Amino acid sequence: MEIRSVTGSDYYAISPLINEWWGGRNMSDKLPKLFFDHFTQTSFIAEKDGKLVGFLIGFLSQTHSNEAYIHFVGVHPEYRKHHIGQQLYNKFFYVVKQNNRSIVRCITSPVNKASIAYHTKMGFEMEGGDRIVDGLSVNSEYDGPNQDRVLFIKKLD
Repeated sequence: MEIRSVTGSDYYAISPLINEWWGGRNMSDKLPKLFFDHFTQTSFIAEKDGKLVGFLIGFLSQTHSNEAYIHFVGVHPEYRKHHIGQQLYNKFFYVVKQNNRSIVRCITSPVNKASIAYHTKMGFEMEGGDRIVDGLSVNSEYDGPNQDRVLFIKKLD
C-alpha cells in the first residue's frame, strides 16, 4: 500500500465515493474541493494496487499554534480492518510532530458509534460537552441546529 499527499484532482475521485462508503448517508457536502487545494501537505490518500482505498483530510490550526485538526477520514468498506485508517492517522501524526504540534483534535456525530469507538481505540479522549446523550458527552448544536457533536483530543508524545 502507498500513502501519498492529496492533490486537487483527487477531489474528483473521492467526492463520488463518500456517500457510497458511508452507506448512502449524504456526506459529500462536508468535504469541499478547497481541502484538496489548500491542505495537501497534511492530507493523504491510501492506494493499494492503484486503487483508492482510503483518505485523511487534516490541517494545522492557524489559530492554535500547537494544534492540528482531522476533518474527514474514509476507508473503502471492503478494506476496513486492514489498518489503513491507522496508517493514515500515523502519517498525519508524524507530519503534525514535524511541524512542532502536539495536540490533534477531531469531531464526530453522536450517532456514529463506529467512529467514536475507533477514535477511542486510537488514543483520543472525549472532551466534555454540555449534555449527556446515550452515555456520551455531547456538544449541543456544535455545527448548527440539531447538529450535535462529540469532540475528541489526542496529545502526541
